[in-house]
Amino acid sequence: MVDAKEVYSELLDIRDNNAIIKEVKFTTSLINPQFDFRYLDKAFRDVEKLFRGHYPGFQKCNTDYHDLRHTMQVVLAMARLLHGAYLQGVKFTDKEINLGLISALMHDTGYIQTADDDSGTGAKYTLVHIKRSIMFVQDYYAHENYFHDDLDNFNDILNCTGLSIDIKKITFSSANIEIIGQILGTADLLGQMADRLYLEKLIPLFHEFDEGKVSGFDSELDFLKKTTNFYYITKTRLEKDLGNVNRHMVNHFRERWNVERNLYAEAIEKNINYLIFILKTNEKNISVCLRRNAITLQ
Repeated sequence: MVDAKEVYSELLDIRDNNAIIKEVKFTTSLINPQFDFRYLDKAFRDVEKLFRGHYPGFQKCNTDYHDLRHTMQVVLAMARLLHGAYLQGVKFTDKEINLGLISALMHDTGYIQTADDDSGTGAKYTLVHIKRSIMFVQDYYAHENYFHDDLDNFNDILNCTGLSIDIKKITFSSANIEIIGQILGTADLLGQMADRLYLEKLIPLFHEFDEGKVSGFDSELDFLKKTTNFYYITKTRLEKDLGNVNRHMVNHFRERWNVERNLYAEAIEKNINYLIFILKTNEKNISVCLRRNAITLQ
């Protein structure tokens, strides 16, 4: 039994991509013990190559916020939510599970620059990265018979990660594909905001937004202050736009770890409460309060 005091990130070493994939596969096997992982394994190997700069035609990832760590945390949250939804009675096919997990793996591939792109960083694609990610996925599976009829499904699922996209206007091919899209949109938010390094990575995120010409933020400090408002906006989005699939996390943690709690929600609240605290008490010395693992204010 896992001590209920542990937060989600302490259940396994989230710095180890192989450990994360092992847990993703174990969690998936709780849905179907006979699940065929060949498509997930190949996608994981190629995405890891892509982010590390070993995939033909592409450079190494150079965005400090939307990095491989973030991608892997989204994949983990995706698997956990799929399992939680299954425990709630949603019957996913193996194809649908593959669509969900692989969409999570590839949801931020749009930040990776092509080999001949020699200006700036991948952050310049912030406002169009979802479209670029969809293009990558559809090109990747253009000649794969298994996903021949699912290229539009990838498009709809990945679009659910867009904060400015009205999910209600997407015409999903089935109720399950809609749920998978909602789960990916939820996993994207939970994976990043529950990260123990979330606050430290906000400054790199500000600079990504600055390069990507995302308006509304005057400075690093202004960005940090507005993050607290983003938290409340996120809670509304999770509950309304994303179908409140976040609730399925409790099912997963109960079944997998014997913990009757949503550890993601708790970790996010802890992060935001600490941010509010340091903004109130240490605004002039905020860099010291956020310094961890060599991630500091610039």
